[in-house]
Amino acid sequence: MRIGINALFLGRPDTGSGQYTQNLLEALTKVDPTNEYLPFSPGPAPPTSNIQYPISNPAKLWFEQVSFPRVCRHLDLAHVPYFASPLFPTVPTVVTVHDLIPLILPAYRGSLLVRLYTRLVAAAARKAEAVITVSLASQRDIVRCLHIPPERVHVTYEAAGDVFQPVEDEAQLAVVCQKYALPERYLLYLGGFDQRKNLSTLLRAFALLVHRQPLARLVIAGQLPARDSPLFPDPGRLAGELGVEEKVIFTAWVPEEDKPALFSGAVAFVFPSLYEGFGLPPLEAMACGTPVIVSNCSSLPEVVGEGGMLVEPTDVEALAEAMGALWADDALRAELRQRALAQAAKFSGEQMAQETLAVYRKVVARDG
Repeated sequence: MRIGINALFLGRPDTGSGQYTQNLLEALTKVDPTNEYLPFSPGPAPPTSNIQYPISNPAKLWFEQVSFPRVCRHLDLAHVPYFASPLFPTVPTVVTVHDLIPLILPAYRGSLLVRLYTRLVAAAARKAEAVITVSLASQRDIVRCLHIPPERVHVTYEAAGDVFQPVEDEAQLAVVCQKYALPERYLLYLGGFDQRKNLSTLLRAFALLVHRQPLARLVIAGQLPARDSPLFPDPGRLAGELGVEEKVIFTAWVPEEDKPALFSGAVAFVFPSLYEGFGLPPLEAMACGTPVIVSNCSSLPEVVGEGGMLVEPTDVEALAEAMGALWADDALRAELRQRALAQAAKFSGEQMAQETLAVYRKVVARDG
């Protein structure tokens, strides 16, 4: 088979779609030497993480709906690894729908243009030969909200990249510690800063923890919002309002190569998100042997399983207690480290690739 891949987000590790596309292509080329995978994008990969693809960008829309299906018309199959398949596909098409955030969370529905775009890609997903999604939670959402028969929605779990392993080299840990001015012991959050990531609850819980454990420190990693807004609240402002600004370290953007050491050096990774299609950061943390605390909602219980601690995402006291337990209890951390590694081992790039390849084969065989 000759398979066209929409590679719009390839080279964008700051996005979930970019990480998924990169990891999937690497895994497919390892397990499948027979088929030919042809990534197509409208131009060179963006040179920095600051380049954005606004939904209303006409060039992006033209690529998704016209250029990409046109260039695939002589291939056997097309795969769009994010929620934007063509409304009029020229070949059998598979689309990966990671989540339905703009349909499920009102704050993310956006402007009229964004809502029209969401309607377009929702209609296009219904015309795809198959939908891949990354969790049972997302599969339920897709069946319920897009009215796609469950037999056409295939779950293939994501996997952490091969670089995510425990870092035990003290020199390597020291380099990252110095680079980001990290304290000797710290709790870690790494991810986005939009409303659903629930940083307000994390900071309130941390403020409670500081009253009980004055030496506790929290590292918040990632590129902070350019401006404070309801959808992208500034965690620095809230840390100041809570009086913990001196105990919170903001690292700004962290490249992929530094993440394993950042995870490995943490006492625990805390991810109280309100909604995730999958939740790759907790899996990456577990693959590094870092104890994790996550929300008990959406896909996160599937990903973390028995490998971490689950809390109600709006319960400030419960989150503070969980962080306090891991901060103070060496035996609990050691136990959760082993459970995290065991859980992370259940997810592999090879399995993701094989299951994706099985969907490709099924679609092409059905198409004849």
